[in-house]
Amino acid sequence: MKQNYHLFFSKILILSLIFTINMQGQDVSLYQQFNGRYDFTFLGNTMNPEENTFQPTPTIFTTSTATLNLQPDDVVEKAFLYWAGCGIGDFNVKLNGVDIVAERTFSNVLQTQYNFFSAFVDITSQIQSTGNGNYTLSDLDVTSFINLHFQNKTNFAGWAIVVVYYNPNLPLNQLNVYDGLQVVSQQQNELNITLNSLNVIDNNDAKIGFLAWEGDVGLSNNETLSINENILSNTLNPADNAFNGTNTITNSTELYNMDLDIYSIQDNIDIGDTSAQIQMTSSQDFVMINAIVSKLNSQLPDATISIDATNQACNSNIFFIDFTVYNVNSTEILPAGTPISIYANGELIEYTETILPIPINGSWSDQISILLPFTVPGNFELQFVVDDLGTGTGIVIEINEDNNSDSQLINQVSSPAYNSLENLISCNEGLTKGT
Repeated sequence: MKQNYHLFFSKILILSLIFTINMQGQDVSLYQQFNGRYDFTFLGNTMNPEENTFQPTPTIFTTSTATLNLQPDDVVEKAFLYWAGCGIGDFNVKLNGVDIVAERTFSNVLQTQYNFFSAFVDITSQIQSTGNGNYTLSDLDVTSFINLHFQNKTNFAGWAIVVVYYNPNLPLNQLNVYDGLQVVSQQQNELNITLNSLNVIDNNDAKIGFLAWEGDVGLSNNETLSINENILSNTLNPADNAFNGTNTITNSTELYNMDLDIYSIQDNIDIGDTSAQIQMTSSQDFVMINAIVSKLNSQLPDATISIDATNQACNSNIFFIDFTVYNVNSTEILPAGTPISIYANGELIEYTETILPIPINGSWSDQISILLPFTVPGNFELQFVVDDLGTGTGIVIEINEDNNSDSQLINQVSSPAYNSLENLISCNEGLTKGT
């Protein structure tokens, strides 16, 4: 196929110049986590009629369509819509004719004049109501910016939906959705994300997907996606050209200047792993990472605790405390014997343990009596910490190690002090009477 090499090499030269300018954006970080029988898919489309590298004149659409095709047992749990483009932003669009207003926005800028944007909306209810079929995003208008961006060959727009679904036949997985708007480029040629709190028991069907903007098939200098230092590739994405305008869900190479790609990583995750390192590089192509989704077969409990009621007898330092331990956002049973430490103003005053194993999405309630030391003041902070041996450390590996405590301010109940009565003197009148 004949290509416009003049435009192609012009873009390389322009990109080499603009990458000397500082770029700003929002770091890609964890947005939401799902633990259970979950999986994910993408749908979306570009607004570019062809890759901008080879456009003789700047052209862009305001409408495009993509198709959702879930299996009969798949139940939509969450659906997140992202749209992006060149310019300062269009934050009001339509999806199947329904008005959509951005809930969260991201931005990036080059040379103070070449702006980029992305927007986000949780559209779960619409996807649940509509189900499978065609979805058309319209009214995404960046036409007033494409002439300026055409000078850099960075004129683009597009949209994508991340769909998280439940299926009772799936194994117990941990699914993480990360988002932001972070550049991988010649100037900032490496992006690293660490997945923590894992307990991989089976690497079967582990995968990672990403939504990226402005990738070009013709620019592939050190353009890689790795996990645990292993470079990933598939039939659509060569090892040195990860951001090349492809959609692995539809097996398309015509997703111009955006990428919706999912990779299998089951040979790059080991059973027993407690973390995983994702790395993306690009030494030439200007690419913006908007969303990353990972799915790993990770089975861990997640212990949380609540103080339900406190009861104290008057003028007593004995308390009766009702509490509940939960294992809600989890993919494994919380074992019996999980330690619980109780503090007053940071001082350890009592220790107990869970008696029964707590199932996934289950809870266990109990009451404990506490003898409060006389050194504790009348007003103090009572704190219960689950999976704590009393030293700030636990014995259970959890999905989230930062949600293990609950506290309340306590005012001890004491009888009021009464004034002493003065002695009374009476004049005896006899027969038990006196004045």
